Amino acid sequence: MDFTPHPRLAASGPLIGILRDCHLYLKNNARFPWIIIVPKAPESAVDLHHLDPHRFHEIMETVRDVSHFMESHFHMEKLNFGCIGNQVRQLHLHLIARSSNDDAWPGVVWSSDAKQPYDPESMEKIITAARTFLTSLEQTSP
Repeated sequence: MDFTPHPRLAASGPLIGILRDCHLYLKNNARFPWIIIVPKAPESAVDLHHLDPHRFHEIMETVRDVSHFMESHFHMEKLNFGCIGNQVRQLHLHLIARSSNDDAWPGVVWSSDAKQPYDPESMEKIITAARTFLTSLEQTSP
């Protein structure tokens, strides 16, 4: 199965890496630490329940691992998880680190006008930390 992330998802920010056939992107908005997971999946699978059980489990393992990274790196109060796909139908998942001092708290980030690109140094630190975390997962996998 050929797999190419939707151009809009790929343009949301830099590619952090690939874990379990899931592309991980850092959304380029420093106001909300946000990672988009784009799993390799059949085009017909636009929602999680469309996946076969094995692939569903792999993707949820990826969500859990990325969530652990976000919790340790961003020191958030709450992790928001969404699988919306109203504008881009390709299956993708949003993980957003939230805290009571962020620009949209306690509301949703989807409609927030608070946008600020990462400065290159901050972006590189996050990507490096995430890649180090992903590498540690690969080294401990059986």
